[in-house]
Amino acid sequence: MMTRNFTRAALGVLMVAATTAPAFAQARDGARYDMSRAPWSRPGYRLEGAGVPILFPELRDSPRGRAFVMPNFDANGDGRINRQEADDANREFARIAGPRRDRFDWDAYGRDPRGYRGGGTTVVETTTTWDRGAMRNYGFRQTPRGATLTLQEDVLFRTDSDVLRPGAIEKLRPLARYLRGNPGVRVSIDGFTDSRGTDAHNQDLSERRAASVRQAFDDMDVVRARFSVVGHGERDPVATNATAAGMRLNRRVEVTLLGQRADRF
Repeated sequence: MMTRNFTRAALGVLMVAATTAPAFAQARDGARYDMSRAPWSRPGYRLEGAGVPILFPELRDSPRGRAFVMPNFDANGDGRINRQEADDANREFARIAGPRRDRFDWDAYGRDPRGYRGGGTTVVETTTTWDRGAMRNYGFRQTPRGATLTLQEDVLFRTDSDVLRPGAIEKLRPLARYLRGNPGVRVSIDGFTDSRGTDAHNQDLSERRAASVRQAFDDMDVVRARFSVVGHGERDPVATNATAAGMRLNRRVEVTLLGQRADRF
């Protein structure tokens, strides 16, 4: 299992108004708001939708809980919480609050949301300033879905493994900073393999590798609910599987910034 270098910070830290706000609203100048102050402490966020009944009471029945949910987990921006969005909010709150959700200290969390984890104090990466040059170095290409970059297997993984190499985290870090600084951007992660092995093995490996990349972003404080993760197995090769060079190109993970222009970097 990949060693955690950073405790994932709370996701409910980007408040912009005391009324319902768009999903993943960005704090002014890329900074995180101090949740000990308004609008974090004010009522005004209303919860509607099929997912509301399954939210934890700590989220559903308190102004701060509602302010945690609406700006950060209304993924489609429709002002309602569906069951998947509620599950995402519950999962993240459980991770932050620890085993005793009913004793969660909203005040302590409001004073330092980045350092709160069940009453403990840890150092987490929260930088939202992103490097345009580093993003350009990824070599994004324009696709119908958005700006897409390709990460080859040997950059990310050992052969036939879904465990990220130590250097893979550093490779992904500039992209994580961009995503933290642009919280409205949604992401697709697609895993691919070559044709060696059985279809079932390749499908499973591609899914696990795509999930590992998503987990790396999660560890770097990028909202988990922003990602779609798909494994394609050996389908959709970009080169022949008859040569070693072609197979190497086919073993890849593609990350697409949905709806974004590659030429903005």
